[in-house]
Amino acid sequence: MSRQLKVALLIESSNAYARGLLRGVAAYMREHRPWSVYLAEASRGEGSLGWLADWDGHGVIARVENAAVARALRGLSVPVVDVSAARKIPALPWVETDDDAIARMAAEHLLERGFRHFGYCGDDAFNWSRWRQARFESLIRSAGRSCSVYRPPAGRRAASAEAEAIAGWVRSLPRPVGVMACYDYRARQVLDACRRLGAAVPDEVAVIGVDNDEVLCELCDPPLSSVIPNTRRTGYEAAALLDRMMAGERVKGAALRIEPLGVATRLSTDVLAIDDRGVAAAVRHIREHACDGINVKDVLRAVPQSRRSLESRFRKLIGRTPHEEILRVQLGRARLLLAESELSLKQIAEQTGFAHAEYLSAVFRREVGIPPGRYRARSRPRAARAR
Repeated sequence: MSRQLKVALLIESSNAYARGLLRGVAAYMREHRPWSVYLAEASRGEGSLGWLADWDGHGVIARVENAAVARALRGLSVPVVDVSAARKIPALPWVETDDDAIARMAAEHLLERGFRHFGYCGDDAFNWSRWRQARFESLIRSAGRSCSVYRPPAGRRAASAEAEAIAGWVRSLPRPVGVMACYDYRARQVLDACRRLGAAVPDEVAVIGVDNDEVLCELCDPPLSSVIPNTRRTGYEAAALLDRMMAGERVKGAALRIEPLGVATRLSTDVLAIDDRGVAAAVRHIREHACDGINVKDVLRAVPQSRRSLESRFRKLIGRTPHEEILRVQLGRARLLLAESELSLKQIAEQTGFAHAEYLSAVFRREVGIPPGRYRARSRPRAARAR
């Protein structure tokens, strides 16, 4: 019988993102062979790692978040895979969420609601926040819109001082405004500031976070929209990479960035910042009924107006035609079903309003750039290479 490998997981279980990574590691173990796992129960970057010096394990998956963790890992002779954006040991192979794609999804989500003013509320202490900010700001400015960025006060700060600084920033924003927060907890702080200032959410300030921590998002007032990272696949791919390394494969500094799954839309962004009532009504009808298989004629029956006028105003305000908006909503739903369900392509076509699977496949390939089957495979964990 082959030996059972001993693996240490230096991943905190105190937040939704990290717990998603752990679920991915567990999924890999279920599909392959079980490891003897040591899980260091600690929050991010805390806890003594002195035990590592005498540990007789075979590999480590770690969130290398600070210098102390980095020092403890540099002295090990076993393979290590990093699942942190901090990059404290650049030579380590690295599996992390795709921050550019996260920022793009958040920007598109807010842009399609018709905002002309935007904000980004981040935390300069983290690489992933700075990367998301740079991409979000670039996308917003490329769309010809303004973007204000929250600059945290320098140095360590009390929670009350942070809250005051965020409230001051929110007070300074032009309204209506769409705000991306770097993650869900920061988004909750923005919502708290809005409540203190009497700013209506989402009508005056729409807020979207990242991580889709469902408990936190539902406890927010109003419930928080959030970008959904594919944490399960991130953890799974990190485990697959470590398994290959423990089997002798040499990997140096490899980087694997995992795309998010989509946006969980809740009340914090349930708004259309469009002065044109006819266009706003058409957009709302499309978003509510696109997956019923409607076309532009159906929209005009529900919201009577001239087709030529609607299409002209729609393109000016939304940047797309009504037909393109219908397809965008359908394909967004199809992406989620491909990534998260076991439904057949025929069933997905039925649930997203396409006449048949062949038409969905053709439209998906044309608009997304790859066939639905390849998109599904890319969104799912990959099995480890045969050894």
